[in-house]
Amino acid sequence: MTITIATDGTVRTLYTEAIQLDNIGTCTIRRASHVEPDQQGHWYAEMIDGPRLGPFPTRSAALAAEVNYLESNIL
Repeated sequence: MTITIATDGTVRTLYTEAIQLDNIGTCTIRRASHVEPDQQGHWYAEMIDGPRLGPFPTRSAALAAEVNYLESNIL
């Protein structure tokens, strides 16, 4: 889990249930992407305001690419 803290105190992370984020303070959660299959069964990670990653042979591969992209480019 990657957590970034800006100089103004804003905390950013990918949502997981590993920790209770509301213990830190008021949370705003927004969708960053969608992971969906196409008609042929290939999986894509579609970033909101970003690229479409894929195709991937499995959903888990698309999810891993999604996390990697978000940690590298958004956080």
